[in-house]
Amino acid sequence: MDILTRIVARKKEEIEEASRREPLEKLRETATHRHDQRPFYDALKQPGPRGANIIAEIKRASPSKGPLRINLDPADLARAYAAGGAAALSVLTDRDFFQGSPEDLMVARHAVPLPVLRKDFLISDYQIYESGAMGADAVLLICRILSRRQLTDMLALSRSLGMDALIEIHTLEDLEMAQTCGARLIGINNRNLATFETDIRTAMVMAQRLSAGQIPVAASGIAGIEDVEANLAQGVFNFLIGENLVRSDNPSDRLASLLPLPPAP
Repeated sequence: MDILTRIVARKKEEIEEASRREPLEKLRETATHRHDQRPFYDALKQPGPRGANIIAEIKRASPSKGPLRINLDPADLARAYAAGGAAALSVLTDRDFFQGSPEDLMVARHAVPLPVLRKDFLISDYQIYESGAMGADAVLLICRILSRRQLTDMLALSRSLGMDALIEIHTLEDLEMAQTCGARLIGINNRNLATFETDIRTAMVMAQRLSAGQIPVAASGIAGIEDVEANLAQGVFNFLIGENLVRSDNPSDRLASLLPLPPAP
């Protein structure tokens, strides 16, 4: 059983456990009556002042690397990212495999005015309502783990709750699925979630196949300004960056170093 299959199996158990603690009706009530959504899509639809946008990730650990930052403080890290020029935040909320939590998202969002993506393995409407209730401004929907019907319905539900959705793809099959479901933000994962192998050329190649109006986000494996500039040359100006920033001694400066220098006056 590969890691992604194990994660999805655990998610099914988590949903059952969570629904006993907090019924769907309660989550729906909270999610449908919030009015504090921050525009995630709008933060990414055009290149930022320095020609690129970075979604900076708060990530305690990963299945392949283990703990990434000891004593990570979501509020401090969120403020560092904001100071470095982040356009938005991504927060891992998976507990068992990434050591995250909904509390990490809520604390980070309270610390800064940036829009926040809930990054988790979402497979049910329950989790979409849960995302809205915890204050997420956007959700990650991964084509690899959803049927076409699930993706369509969960995307529509997210939008009805005032949240944007980043649709993650890795293959041409994923891309076709995302396109037929009306996705606007396409997260192109350079990492194969089954093997966790990374090839940063994936986003640059796949971005050329997007439909008009679809905005790419390169995710995983962005190691330096050279990678950013290579993607910019292929029309990709949004980047979701996690480990590179989380492991840094100075996340704010590290993030700033990944943004192109402003043009000379």
